Amino acid sequence: MLIKIVVILLLLVIIGSLGSGLFFMMRDRGKSDRTVRALTWRIGLSLAAFALLMVGAATGLITPHGIVP
Repeated sequence: MLIKIVVILLLLVIIGSLGSGLFFMMRDRGKSDRTVRALTWRIGLSLAAFALLMVGAATGLITPHGIVP
């Protein structure tokens, strides 16, 4: 259950980082590197979320469900 909460919080932080990148892109108009930093954080957090999901599925902490072939 804890890993699911961590994944949801991580996704919310990713969305916040994406929003801050959009805000800095509109506000700075290319004069600052804050947009690049915000989007770099988003990419890093997305990779961390993907790795966390893969480790959780491999260890059995997260059980995949849905369409079974």
